[in-house]
Amino acid sequence: MTAGLEIAARAEIARRTEALFRHSGALRDGHFLLKSGRHSEAYLEKFAVLSDPTAASELCGFWAARHRDEDGKASVDLVAGPTTGGVILAFETGRQLGTRAIFAEEVRADDGGTRREFRRGFRIAPGERVLLVDDILTTGGSLLAMLPAVEAAGGEIVECAVLVDRSGGMSTLTSPTTGRVYPLRALWALDLPTFEPGPATCPRCADGTPLYAPGSTGAATTAAASAR
Repeated sequence: MTAGLEIAARAEIARRTEALFRHSGALRDGHFLLKSGRHSEAYLEKFAVLSDPTAASELCGFWAARHRDEDGKASVDLVAGPTTGGVILAFETGRQLGTRAIFAEEVRADDGGTRREFRRGFRIAPGERVLLVDDILTTGGSLLAMLPAVEAAGGEIVECAVLVDRSGGMSTLTSPTTGRVYPLRALWALDLPTFEPGPATCPRCADGTPLYAPGSTGAATTAAASAR
């Protein structure tokens, strides 16, 4: 594919991805606490899309098409994603490619922090080509935490793929343990500003809009309480 055709194809994929998210009602306004700890005036509720098997299948199909060779065979050996949204994405992409699909869970590390680990009998053989997938990229933390787990098993990461890039244009991820740099590719880049918590930096904290933590108990809390 020529460079011009690839640019056009990526633009069409981005347009279709945006259409699927908007049609599902996934783009929401309010005052949200992101997993990164930052606040946002808008939020992408990924499960509004992932709960629709037809939409999720179409989105994963874009990745599957990219990772087939000229004979239509998978150019990767397995697909892996982080809990929770990455489980759905990894298994649907693996189904379309005809490969294994596994997921990494967040576990408590010895130093009190967290790390990602393949459990439940999941294994990566040395030299296996791995496609990492996830839903929304803000800081890249979920995928960054997966890199050491794949590397420790001897897997070769082909690409890190996300549905939506909210990072502002990250194009690579660097392993925190080996320093290796891996390509990062998004179906759709969305520029939604994020803010440090507090009335001095976050407009919704300043006007007292209740803070909502998506994916938690669903209960709203006041911005003032969240700042304590």
